[in-house]
Parts: sequence; structure tokens; C-alpha cells
Amino acid sequence: MSDGPKPGLTYAQAGVDIDAGNALVDRIKPAAAATTRPGVMAGLGGFGALFDLKAAGYHDPVLVAATDGVGTKLKIAIDTGQFDTIGVDLVAMCVNDLVCQGAEPLFFLDYFATGKLEVEAASTIVEGIAAGCKASGCALIGGETAEMPGMYAPGDFDLAGFAVGAMERGAALPAGVAEGDILLGLASDGVHSNGYSLVRRVVERSGLGWDAPAPFAQTTLGAALLAPTRLYVTQALAAIRIGGVHALAHITGGGLTENLPRVLPDGLGAEIDLSAWPLPPVFGWLASEGGLATDEMLKTFNSGIGMVLAVSPDRAKDVTQALEEAGETVFRIGHIAAGEGVRYSGSLK
Repeated sequence: MSDGPKPGLTYAQAGVDIDAGNALVDRIKPAAAATTRPGVMAGLGGFGALFDLKAAGYHDPVLVAATDGVGTKLKIAIDTGQFDTIGVDLVAMCVNDLVCQGAEPLFFLDYFATGKLEVEAASTIVEGIAAGCKASGCALIGGETAEMPGMYAPGDFDLAGFAVGAMERGAALPAGVAEGDILLGLASDGVHSNGYSLVRRVVERSGLGWDAPAPFAQTTLGAALLAPTRLYVTQALAAIRIGGVHALAHITGGGLTENLPRVLPDGLGAEIDLSAWPLPPVFGWLASEGGLATDEMLKTFNSGIGMVLAVSPDRAKDVTQALEEAGETVFRIGHIAAGEGVRYSGSLK
């Protein structure tokens, strides 16, 4: 015998709060609007985002696209509740790649997925994304917030980013890399966003909590390891405009060992002097605490160099000056030579 119709269900009872999603969009609209640049045709809210390449100043453009995430660095942000810079990491991982192709980043979209949407935390993350976009000269013109109960543990979330840039036809990099080119290394701001599965294992071995004083910095361990990835975009574009820049390599997962060969033609390799720059204290601590060999450091972390430029010897001085005037710390770390791969001399210290 039936007891009557069962009460109707709602989407909210299934764990998805549309009102929270709308509140998030309203909250982040000012941050997104602050990133507007020439070429943007509409704000947030449409089914797609429009961008006018002519209005951005391009005549015969080639588009370049990049996508990336932040990896398990997110876990430290979740564990510490510090969300203000993780969005900068997301942008940097994408736009630093674009500029290696010689492209100017134009616009950015983000994907934020979580089990239950917490508007305050999500807003802080997206505001960080907007800050990274503004610093890189690209517009935050869209994105997706996915609330997926049952897919993520309480408090967990994931981030992905998508950046599109452009350059005039014929301006693509790498181009003209030659034996004798000087390698200029730009200092990193710490671990950036690669190698964090190993970082977390080292921290676990150390027995330290995220709120413990960092052995290598005047802050907590969690805050030190959340230092955001450095944005190299405007500085690198200024260097390219000077002339003589033949290639750029963003030093991400794989370190110097794996990333430099990606921009070198067959038959050419790189010779690098590891004593040409000081190893930042965070890497010294990771190496010591984790018992990490130099080879492991160089193929897992940036080890203090976040971007490398291959520059014609006759322009190296001018490019170095321009980068330093733009706020970069520049090291002459080696040169291009006949052969394959990366060959090291000296030692990290």
C-alpha cells in the first residue's frame, strides 16, 4: 500500500547550489573587469568569450594556445587555507609557456572544480587569477565553475587554466639558435609549481607542520612553499623586442635538464655552469632534508632558474640590461655548443 507520493527533490538537495555559483560570478566580475585590454569585446556571462585581434593591434596574427594546472601545490593551499596566490601560479604556468613561443598573451580562461562551492575561498582564488592576468597584460574573459558532489573530498578542488596569445606571422620562437649563443638565466621565486609531490614527501619526512617556522625563510613552512610562480611575460617580451633573442625555455617539470633541449635544434646542446648562480635556500633545504642528488634536483626543480634565454653574443649585454631594468635578476649561466642535451660543470651551492 502506497504512503503517497515521495517529496520532490531539488538540485540543492543533490549537493549543487546554483545560487552560490551566481554569487561567485557577481563577486569576481570587478576583478575580471580590471583585466580588460584592447581586443576584449564582452564581459563575463555569455556562452562564449569574444576577442577582436584587429583591435588588439594584429595584422597577420598566428595564435598560440597553452593549458596547464598547478599540480599538488594545491594540496598545500587546501591544507593551510591560504588561497590568495594559487591563482597567480595557474596563470604563470600558462602565460610563461606562451611567451617562449614569442607570443603575447591575450586572454585567459579558468576551470575551477570542487565538491561543494565555498564562495569566499573560490573568490579569493579567482581574484588571484585576475591579478596574474593583469600583471601579464592578458584579459580574464571567461571560465567555468563546476560543483561536483561525490567527485571531490570535502574542501578539495582542482584548477586548470587556458591561455591564448598571438604574434605576427614570422615572429615565432625558437629561431636562429646557434653555437656560441649566450644562455641567460632569470632567477625564480622559489619552487614555482613543479615537483610538489616530492616536496610534500620531503616535508613529511621532516616531521614539520605547515604552520612551523620554515628552516630557510622568515615565515611559516606552508607560506614559504606557496610563494607564487614568477611571471616573466612583460620582461621577456621587452627582451624579444630588443632583438637577438633566439629562444626562451620556461623551466618547469623536468628542470633545466629536460626543458632546455626542447628549444634547441638537432646537433646543438647546452653547457651550463652550476656555480654561476646561488642556489636559493629552499632548494638547499629540500636537497639536505630529502637526501636529493644533484641530478634529481636538476630534473625535478627549477633550482633557482625559472626562465632561460638563448641570446646572440652581440646582444647579450643589451638584453641583460633590459631585463634587469624590468626587475629581473639575470645570470649568465652558460652557452650553446655542439652536441646534444645539457652538460653541467661546477656545482649547486
